[in-house]
Amino acid sequence: MIQRIFWCATAVLGAACSSRAATTPPRIPVSVARVERRSVPFEVAATGTVEPMRSAAVTSQVGGLLLHVRFAEGQEVAAGQVLFEIDPRPFAAAVQQAEANLSRDVAQADAAVRDAARYQALAKDKFVTDEDYQAKQAAADALTATVRADSAALTMARLNLGYATIRAPIGGRTGGLLLHEGNQVIANQSAPLVTINQLRPILVRFAVPATELPELQRRAGQPLHVLARPAQDTTAYEGTLAFVDNHVDPSTGTVLLKGHFTNATGRLWPGEFVDVTLVMGEQADALVVPAQAVMNAQQGTYVFLVTPAGTAKQQPVTVQRTLDSLAVLAQGVAVGDMVVTDGQSRLTADAKVEVRNGPTSEADPQPAPQRKKP
Repeated sequence: MIQRIFWCATAVLGAACSSRAATTPPRIPVSVARVERRSVPFEVAATGTVEPMRSAAVTSQVGGLLLHVRFAEGQEVAAGQVLFEIDPRPFAAAVQQAEANLSRDVAQADAAVRDAARYQALAKDKFVTDEDYQAKQAAADALTATVRADSAALTMARLNLGYATIRAPIGGRTGGLLLHEGNQVIANQSAPLVTINQLRPILVRFAVPATELPELQRRAGQPLHVLARPAQDTTAYEGTLAFVDNHVDPSTGTVLLKGHFTNATGRLWPGEFVDVTLVMGEQADALVVPAQAVMNAQQGTYVFLVTPAGTAKQQPVTVQRTLDSLAVLAQGVAVGDMVVTDGQSRLTADAKVEVRNGPTSEADPQPAPQRKKP
């Protein structure tokens, strides 16, 4: 009987201990960092597109047989360099014909002017009628007008002869050829013979939120730096802000900007996408936390704080912007607060946490990408 009572008591105590163990959840291991105030660059990140400083679609203003192509596809050409030569013989013949027409009509006009002057004197002495003089003067005026028309035709013929040699309107890199030697060139066709893009210097166009417009306006007149980093490139090339559009795009709520880059190495290429950073100076005493500490939810952004009691507290925050591995906060936390940087997915409000190895004293940003002038 006594043994049965002992076993019953043991079972009751075991069940009670098991119940207490079940109601005590384990501590969740987390990594943490402290909220800091520090001076950080005031930067705005965006995605940009490289575009040439100038682009020229080379077409022909005259038609004819293409005799020579004086460059290779993809070659760098200088402004004024000969690109194409169209058969000039028809245009040279047109110049000669226009010159002959002009010489003939000049001679006839001179004779008509002298004849009209003689008839004017005769009309004063009543040797001829006024009608005869007026007819001679009209003939002289008509031939004089013909001389002016011939002169314009000669000018046009010489222009067409010059157009038979097509030169580069700008310096830059050529693209693909539409026609090769031996083909017939059509005047003013819509498709260009070749397109030239100026690569040095070059532009990068990008858009920033309209909320950044007041800061841009405040810094108007100051030189602002723009960094561009092509895909799979660890080097950020440095340029300057060259253009701010005069309106906000209502469909996107952004403002178009353009950065000017020397592009001495030719690394930036028209049409490619680049990661852009607009540097607008330094922001002193910015409230920062590691970016991985900030979580997103339907209600907004928040962080988990570790309380002195060792529990997790969900705290809403307002993020101004992110910079590399840092998030700049406008409000929600105070300097010295301990935020969770790893393990948030397992946390709930008031969950007990165990701080494991990791950054516990300060936010530790990743090194900024190398910046280089192209």
